[in-house]
Amino acid sequence: MAFKLDSIEKQQGSTTNFDFEKLLKKEIGVFGSSFSNKKKEAFYTELSILLNAGINLKEALVLVANEQKKRGDRELLETMINTILQGAPFSESIKNSKDFTEYEYYSLKIGEETGTLQKVTKELGLFFRRRNEQRRTVLNALSYPIVVLITAMLAVLFMLRYVVPMFADIFKQNRVELPWLTKTIINASNLFQRYFWVLLLLLLLVFVLRKIISKKERYRKITSKLLLKIPFVGDLVRKMYIGQFTQAVALLTTAKVPVLNSIQLTKKMIDFYPLQMALQHIESKILQGNSLSESLKENSIFDAKMISLLRVAEETNQNEFIFERLTSQYNDEIQHKSKMLSTVLEPLIIIFLGALVAIILIAMYLPMFTLSSVLG
Repeated sequence: MAFKLDSIEKQQGSTTNFDFEKLLKKEIGVFGSSFSNKKKEAFYTELSILLNAGINLKEALVLVANEQKKRGDRELLETMINTILQGAPFSESIKNSKDFTEYEYYSLKIGEETGTLQKVTKELGLFFRRRNEQRRTVLNALSYPIVVLITAMLAVLFMLRYVVPMFADIFKQNRVELPWLTKTIINASNLFQRYFWVLLLLLLLVFVLRKIISKKERYRKITSKLLLKIPFVGDLVRKMYIGQFTQAVALLTTAKVPVLNSIQLTKKMIDFYPLQMALQHIESKILQGNSLSESLKENSIFDAKMISLLRVAEETNQNEFIFERLTSQYNDEIQHKSKMLSTVLEPLIIIFLGALVAIILIAMYLPMFTLSSVLG
């Protein structure tokens, strides 16, 4: 069954021009949205169950709206219901809402036009469930190391701000000859006290500046390149975004969206520069007549196993199954690597910061032997 995307212009021949001026400006799950990914998971899952049970869309939305505890969420769904009662399709009822993305709009629109709305809502529920699981996995893996790191750094800063100056005054009053290590730590403490507010302002400036230039292409290119070069972490980040790509294409394939359109939509959804550039290159190769697997082969960001499976999918016409299989595999790998990252980071952070604290203590206690002989 054919489908239409209003913002896509199709031309027959060797070249095709697609115009996505307003398509997917932000990645799904942008922080600050009142209708979060967790709520979307429950919304689409419940809606799919109700539609599968034979309840019509309007009544299904009413039932879901009545379950909402927050007034804002209930009003959002009631607005959607009123729009549908006025004769607009479901996809149009979410089009102008800042709580939903263009990706969801086009998925639902295609589902309506192909008669697969129940299946699309089910896949959207699975999509957001995987996104939420992925986010929880990474947060769980990093939460403990981050807490340990912050606590230890605060302890080090406290020592530099209060403990080291106290020892320095004692050494100065007794005119003790200080070892090189002690002089270095005292100088570091003096610099920290002298330029504390300057350092604080610099950190604030860096944070503000990052917010301003975070969407600049050059900044995104440099930071993403550096991120991918970090041992272990770079590969985890790469697999996370590849997993998002396979999830998105699997959902669009379920909705009977052609491969080229899927690449166009996914490219606008995922805010990761290397993957966006790779998808742009793949798009041009497909327009030249190459298959998806052949186009992926020229981009190092994709795994060899992924390319091999997609080649099989193209030969057997099993794209939907293969993309779902890839999504499941990447989710499993992300969970495994996240646990490994947590396991590796915890002892490394403890050892590093423990060594730092030990160096400060040793530097302060070394002159005490000389001081005890002087006092004696």
